[in-house]
This record gives sequence, structure tokens and C-alpha cells, in this order.
Amino acid sequence: MTDSRLLSIYRDTLGMLSQLSIDYQLWQHEEILDFETDLLVAKRLGWQGVHTKSLFLKLKGGGYAIYLTDMDSRLDSKLLKNTLGTKVSICSNEEMIGKLGCVPGAVCPFATAREVITVVNHQLFDKKQLLFTPGVPTETVGFSGESLEKLLKSMPNQLIVI
Repeated sequence: MTDSRLLSIYRDTLGMLSQLSIDYQLWQHEEILDFETDLLVAKRLGWQGVHTKSLFLKLKGGGYAIYLTDMDSRLDSKLLKNTLGTKVSICSNEEMIGKLGCVPGAVCPFATAREVITVVNHQLFDKKQLLFTPGVPTETVGFSGESLEKLLKSMPNQLIVI
């Protein structure tokens, strides 16, 4: 994975936010690659938003999906199988890096290849502020759940809300 690929994801993500006139906050901090660090940084910086996670999934029979939910929700493989019509498994770090270009632990759910299906937990749309990585693990972006819906609907990816 190259720094230029991460920077491209970062620029594309912030570009989409700007193009859609979505108000957002951006924080710079030390690298966040796990939930423990995320919580420590959030406490230190006074973040009030909902921490999200983006799981990169492999579909049995071929294809990929990103499951976007809050940090505390567990992966419900049965629900995703029923929703997507096939079994899912979490991709290996190597496969995820090759397909998305993201750093393990900092998967950006935006600016992905159009063939990657986006599955989102509907509860995120009701949150006042959501916190995401914009691809670069030393930055966090926050914006409203209402804006998340607007952003996802603007993307070329198939969108499934569960």
C-alpha cells in the first residue's frame, strides 16, 4: 500500500463532502488503528459523536461489501447472508489492502470501487454526529447521520440499508 493511495482516498472523501455541501469537522491526531486508541483520543479531544466501524467483507461466490455500523454493534453474519443472498466473511488484511488500499483498522467506507456493495446500519442516519476515518489513520472526520445518508446516496455503489 502506498501513501499516495491513502492520500487519494482522503482527497476523494473530503472532495465528496465538499461537493455535496456537507458540513464536517476534521481532527488530526496520532494514528488510530484500534478501538482502544480511538476511545483514548476521543476522550482527550472531547469527541461527542458515535464511533463507527467499516468491515470489509468477502461474499461467497465472489464480490465484496462494506458493512458500516456503530463501533459497539457486532457482525450479524446471518442477517448479512439473508440481506446479500450469500455467506459473508471478513476479508484478510492483505486482500483488503489490495482491493481498497486502506490501512487495516482504518477502513474508509467512502471512495471505494463501484462494485463494492455498501451495507449500512439504518440507525446511523439518526445520529447527531458520526465519526469516520477518511482513509488516513491520523485524521478523523465527523458529520451528521442525515449527511451520511446524502453522501451514500450520491455514491455509485449499490446501497443496502438494514
